[in-house]
Amino acid sequence: MTTQSRVAALQAVLAAEHAVIYGYGVAGAHLEGAARRQAERGWTAHRARRDGLQERLSAAGENPAPPAPAYALPAPVDSERSARTLLALLEERLAAVWADAVGDLAGQLRGLAVDGLSDSAVAAAQWRGTSIAFPGLPERRL
Repeated sequence: MTTQSRVAALQAVLAAEHAVIYGYGVAGAHLEGAARRQAERGWTAHRARRDGLQERLSAAGENPAPPAPAYALPAPVDSERSARTLLALLEERLAAVWADAVGDLAGQLRGLAVDGLSDSAVAAAQWRGTSIAFPGLPERRL
């Protein structure tokens, strides 16, 4: 693993975390009760993971990728159902980025990527209401 590939993998998951944090902000406005609390926990967890990625990149002398001012959503979010659908999709997409990072990283960083993949897969299943085979690897779904 080269330093360049390690940095590229970390920057990719950082960019994906930025997008997921944005999506949680949009979706959270359409959730209430337990779903809203679940979204707040997810938003907080993603912010913590983002902060950790930024710290790792900065410590390595790299400039962490900044968030975009806004992100295009795949569909309008105007109800609890559409908010849940958005969060499931964002977590699935994030799981795929973390799955790529598992292959690109080694040692402790690979462990970080495995944890990210696992957390995103679980969150996607919770928002969707069902799990899928091989989360983060859509080409291997049964």
